[in-house]
This record gives sequence, C-alpha cells and structure tokens, in this order.
Amino acid sequence: MKKANDEVLAGGVAYRAHERCWPAGVPTFDTDVVGAPLFIYQLPNEIVVIMQNGPEVRHIYLNVPHSANVKPSWYGESIGHYEGGDTLVIDTIGQTDRTFADNYRTPHTTQMHVIERWKLSADGNSVDVSVDVDDPGAFTMPWRGLQRWRRVQQPLVEFACAENNAQDFLGFKVPIPQASKPDF
Repeated sequence: MKKANDEVLAGGVAYRAHERCWPAGVPTFDTDVVGAPLFIYQLPNEIVVIMQNGPEVRHIYLNVPHSANVKPSWYGESIGHYEGGDTLVIDTIGQTDRTFADNYRTPHTTQMHVIERWKLSADGNSVDVSVDVDDPGAFTMPWRGLQRWRRVQQPLVEFACAENNAQDFLGFKVPIPQASKPDF
C-alpha cells in the first residue's frame, strides 16, 4: 500500500479495479466512489445486482445456507434474507484475495467475512448499505462502512471494457482489442 500511495503522491493515478475491468469484490462493490448505476432485480430465489461500469454481475441467493466447501471467487458466495420487511441482510464468504477490502487498495485474505445490511428508506428513494467486515488474516479487529445509494431512473447502456487495459488518463498503454469483422 505504501508503494501505491507514494506513486499517487508523486502525481500518478490511483489503481481502481473498474478502470482495469476487474471485478471489485465485496465490500468495494457497495462502497465504490464512482457511483456507477446499480440495477437490482428481485427474483423468487435470488437477487441479481448489475453494476453498469463493467458490467459486473453479483448473485445473492435467498434463504439458503452457505455451501459446505465454498471455493474462492471474485464475489464469493452471498446468501441473503430479509429482516423487518425493509432490510436485506447479505452474508458473504469465500472471496478471492485478488480484490481489495476498500477503495484504498487494502488487501484481505480469503478468510474475509462480509455482512451487509441494505435498508430501503421510508419513501423508497434511497438505500443505506452498512457493511461489517471481519478478516482475522488481515485485520486486528472488524470494521464497518456505510454507503447511501439514491434511486434514479436510468437506462442500462453498453459499456466496453477490455481486461488488463492500463488506462492512465493519457491514453491506453495497451489498445482495446477491435474485431476486423462482426462476429454475429
């Protein structure tokens, strides 16, 4: 982290997963400062959350227990249930250690356990997301964060992303691949 911070202080651009077309993981998905639109779809047995700038897709399975042997993945295994009719509680385990715990690039281990509480406002125009993070392999104590999302009507638009681009705001170091002919 010191090396990355020194680069930014020297005038460099901070690394962000979205700028490299990498999944953000949890809890960064909830607290990303970009404010990219989230599209939330409630299905009978799961909730699907799509972040437009990626696009990134997260699945939250409802009213089931965690799997016996969760294999680490970008978003881990998210299990949810409702409390009080207006609060979605999401329990996430099994994330890869290739993501960061926050927007400051704080590393974490595969032991990270995240509990989110998504509470809808009384007027239905915003959602407060509180995040409790525990990782005995990386932190000396649990920590908590909070993000507020407000509701807006916005169409889902196409967002082109090429993994491993190195956008440095002065141009791509590796050009985005382009097809010579349509593939459909």
